Amino acid sequence: MIDQPLFPGYLFCSFDKDERAQVLRAPGVVHIVSSGQDPLPVNESELHHIRTVVLAEMAANPHPFLKIGQRVRIDRGPLTGAEGILTALDGKSSLILSISLLQRSIAVEVNADWVRGL
Repeated sequence: MIDQPLFPGYLFCSFDKDERAQVLRAPGVVHIVSSGQDPLPVNESELHHIRTVVLAEMAANPHPFLKIGQRVRIDRGPLTGAEGILTALDGKSSLILSISLLQRSIAVEVNADWVRGL
C-alpha cells in the first residue's frame, strides 16, 4: 500500500485574508487560490465529505474532476475511444452517445474509472 495525497500540490488551511502575505511567505507556498486579491474558500460541506472518507480510513484515490453534462471519452475497457456526455457520477457512470444529425441518443453504463473529460 502506498500513501499519496488526495489533492497533490494543495494544502487546505484557514486564515484571515489580511494574513495573505504571511501565508505566501511560508516555505513551499506558491499561490493561494483566489479571485483577484480575495482568497476563495473551499466549500465546507465538500471538505466535510472528504474528511469523512479519510477518517473512515476507506480506500480513496485522486480522480479527474468530471461534471454531469460534460463531454467525455472512454479511455479503458471495451468502449475505448467512444465519446459522449456524462450523466451520472456514482460507481457506474452513464454515458450518452448521440448521433446529432438524427437527434437520437443511446445510454450505456460504464465503469466510472474508464471515463476522462475532454
